[in-house]
Amino acid sequence: MTELGRNLMLLLVRELETFERELDLFPDEDGIWRTAPGISNAAANLALHVAGNLQHFVGAVLGGTGYVRNRELEFGRRAGPRMDVKRDIRAAIRAVEATLGSLPEEAFAREYPEPVNGVRLRTDRFLMHLCSHAAYHLGQAGYARRVVTGQMESSGPVPLGPLAD
Repeated sequence: MTELGRNLMLLLVRELETFERELDLFPDEDGIWRTAPGISNAAANLALHVAGNLQHFVGAVLGGTGYVRNRELEFGRRAGPRMDVKRDIRAAIRAVEATLGSLPEEAFAREYPEPVNGVRLRTDRFLMHLCSHAAYHLGQAGYARRVVTGQMESSGPVPLGPLAD
Protein backbone atom coordinates (compact mmCIF):
# COMPACT_ATOMS: atom_id res chain seq x y z
CA MET A 1 0.00 0.00 0.00
CA THR A 2 1.33 3.42 -0.90
CA GLU A 3 1.83 6.06 1.77
CA LEU A 4 -0.62 8.42 0.09
CA GLY A 5 -3.22 5.66 -0.31
CA ARG A 6 -2.86 4.74 3.35
CA ASN A 7 -3.20 8.35 4.52
CA LEU A 8 -6.28 9.03 2.40
CA MET A 9 -7.81 5.74 3.51
CA LEU A 10 -7.25 6.58 7.19
CA LEU A 11 -8.91 9.98 6.79
CA LEU A 12 -11.93 8.69 4.88
CA VAL A 13 -12.48 5.72 7.19
CA ARG A 14 -12.22 8.03 10.21
CA GLU A 15 -14.97 10.26 8.79
CA LEU A 16 -17.21 7.31 7.94
CA GLU A 17 -16.79 5.75 11.38
CA THR A 18 -17.68 9.09 12.96
CA PHE A 19 -20.87 9.17 10.88
CA GLU A 20 -21.75 5.86 12.55
CA ARG A 21 -21.18 7.41 15.98
CA GLU A 22 -23.36 10.39 15.03
CA LEU A 23 -26.20 8.07 14.09
CA ASP A 24 -25.77 6.10 17.33
CA LEU A 25 -26.25 9.28 19.39
CA PHE A 26 -29.83 9.73 18.20
CA PRO A 27 -32.19 8.49 20.94
CA ASP A 28 -34.60 6.90 18.45
CA GLU A 29 -34.75 5.53 14.92
CA ASP A 30 -36.95 8.32 13.55
CA GLY A 31 -34.58 11.03 14.76
CA ILE A 32 -31.92 10.25 12.18
CA TRP A 33 -34.41 11.37 9.48
CA ARG A 34 -35.60 14.58 11.19
CA THR A 35 -34.71 18.08 10.14
CA ALA A 36 -35.45 21.49 11.60
CA PRO A 37 -36.21 24.85 10.00
CA GLY A 38 -33.18 26.00 8.04
CA ILE A 39 -31.70 22.49 7.83
CA SER A 40 -32.45 20.80 4.54
CA ASN A 41 -30.82 17.40 5.09
CA ALA A 42 -31.22 14.94 7.93
CA ALA A 43 -28.14 13.26 9.40
CA ALA A 44 -29.16 9.97 7.77
CA ASN A 45 -29.38 11.58 4.34
CA LEU A 46 -25.94 13.14 4.78
CA ALA A 47 -24.52 9.77 5.80
CA LEU A 48 -26.12 8.05 2.81
CA HIS A 49 -24.80 10.78 0.53
CA VAL A 50 -21.22 10.47 1.73
CA ALA A 51 -21.37 6.65 1.63
CA GLY A 52 -22.83 6.67 -1.91
CA ASN A 53 -20.36 9.31 -3.03
CA LEU A 54 -17.37 7.27 -1.85
CA GLN A 55 -18.72 3.98 -3.12
CA HIS A 56 -19.11 5.60 -6.54
CA PHE A 57 -16.02 7.80 -6.89
CA VAL A 58 -13.57 5.54 -5.04
CA GLY A 59 -15.09 2.07 -5.26
CA ALA A 60 -16.72 2.03 -8.69
CA VAL A 61 -14.60 4.48 -10.68
CA LEU A 62 -11.17 3.70 -9.23
CA GLY A 63 -11.76 0.20 -7.87
CA GLY A 64 -14.11 -1.26 -10.46
CA THR A 65 -16.58 -2.53 -7.85
CA GLY A 66 -19.62 -2.16 -10.11
CA TYR A 67 -21.48 -0.05 -7.54
CA VAL A 68 -24.33 1.91 -9.15
CA ARG A 69 -25.12 5.13 -7.36
CA ASN A 70 -28.63 6.42 -6.69
CA ARG A 71 -27.99 10.03 -5.65
CA GLU A 72 -31.70 10.87 -5.61
CA LEU A 73 -32.31 8.19 -2.97
CA GLU A 74 -29.41 9.47 -0.86
CA PHE A 75 -31.28 12.74 -0.38
CA GLY A 76 -34.84 11.54 -0.99
CA ARG A 77 -35.14 8.75 1.54
CA ARG A 78 -37.09 9.81 4.62
CA ALA A 79 -37.36 6.72 6.81
CA GLY A 80 -35.78 3.40 7.63
CA PRO A 81 -33.74 1.69 10.31
CA ARG A 82 -30.45 3.12 11.45
CA MET A 83 -28.80 -0.23 10.66
CA ASP A 84 -29.60 0.20 6.95
CA VAL A 85 -27.73 3.50 6.87
CA LYS A 86 -24.86 2.01 8.84
CA ARG A 87 -24.74 -0.91 6.39
CA ASP A 88 -24.14 1.60 3.57
CA ILE A 89 -21.43 3.30 5.62
CA ARG A 90 -19.73 -0.06 6.20
CA ALA A 91 -19.90 -0.82 2.46
CA ALA A 92 -18.22 2.52 1.78
CA ILE A 93 -15.48 1.70 4.28
CA ARG A 94 -14.84 -1.62 2.55
CA ALA A 95 -14.71 0.09 -0.87
CA VAL A 96 -12.29 2.75 0.39
CA GLU A 97 -10.03 0.23 2.10
CA ALA A 98 -9.93 -2.18 -0.83
CA THR A 99 -9.43 0.48 -3.48
CA LEU A 100 -6.98 2.81 -1.79
CA GLY A 101 -5.13 -0.14 -0.33
CA SER A 102 -4.37 -1.49 -3.79
CA LEU A 103 -4.04 1.65 -5.94
CA PRO A 104 -0.50 1.91 -7.37
CA GLU A 105 1.54 5.06 -6.72
CA GLU A 106 1.37 6.24 -10.32
CA ALA A 107 -2.44 6.18 -10.30
CA PHE A 108 -2.52 9.09 -7.84
CA ALA A 109 -0.61 11.36 -10.23
CA ARG A 110 -2.84 10.54 -13.21
CA GLU A 111 -5.96 12.43 -14.14
CA TYR A 112 -9.05 11.11 -12.39
CA PRO A 113 -10.79 8.81 -14.91
CA GLU A 114 -13.89 10.97 -15.35
CA PRO A 115 -14.69 14.67 -15.09
CA VAL A 116 -16.62 15.67 -11.98
CA ASN A 117 -19.07 18.51 -12.47
CA GLY A 118 -17.24 19.34 -15.68
CA VAL A 119 -13.86 19.60 -13.94
CA ARG A 120 -10.87 17.36 -14.56
CA LEU A 121 -8.47 16.85 -11.65
CA ARG A 122 -5.52 14.71 -10.75
CA THR A 123 -6.63 11.65 -8.82
CA ASP A 124 -4.71 12.60 -5.66
CA ARG A 125 -6.29 16.06 -5.57
CA PHE A 126 -9.76 14.69 -6.16
CA LEU A 127 -9.30 12.16 -3.35
CA MET A 128 -8.21 15.00 -1.04
CA HIS A 129 -11.36 16.84 -2.08
CA LEU A 130 -13.42 13.76 -1.13
CA CYS A 131 -11.86 13.86 2.36
CA SER A 132 -12.94 17.50 2.74
CA HIS A 133 -16.38 16.71 1.33
CA ALA A 134 -16.90 13.92 3.87
CA ALA A 135 -15.73 16.13 6.76
CA TYR A 136 -18.00 18.98 5.65
CA HIS A 137 -21.09 16.77 5.63
CA LEU A 138 -20.08 15.12 8.89
CA GLY A 139 -20.06 18.55 10.52
CA GLN A 140 -23.50 19.24 9.09
CA ALA A 141 -24.78 15.93 10.49
CA GLY A 142 -23.42 16.78 13.94
CA TYR A 143 -25.15 20.15 14.00
CA ALA A 144 -28.35 18.67 12.61
CA ARG A 145 -28.35 16.10 15.43
CA ARG A 146 -27.82 18.76 18.08
CA VAL A 147 -30.61 20.93 16.70
CA VAL A 148 -33.09 18.07 16.28
CA THR A 149 -32.40 16.37 19.63
CA GLY A 150 -31.19 19.21 21.83
CA GLN A 151 -28.23 17.02 22.80
CA MET A 152 -24.85 18.65 23.29
CA GLU A 153 -22.93 15.34 23.35
CA SER A 154 -20.07 15.09 20.87
CA SER A 155 -19.49 12.13 18.59
CA GLY A 156 -15.76 12.77 18.87
CA PRO A 157 -15.18 13.99 15.31
CA VAL A 158 -11.68 14.38 13.89
CA PRO A 159 -9.84 12.28 16.47
CA LEU A 160 -6.11 12.05 15.88
CA GLY A 161 -5.78 8.50 17.25
CA PRO A 162 -6.86 6.76 14.02
CA LEU A 163 -4.13 8.66 12.15
CA ALA A 164 -1.29 7.70 14.48
CA ASP A 165 1.28 5.14 13.34
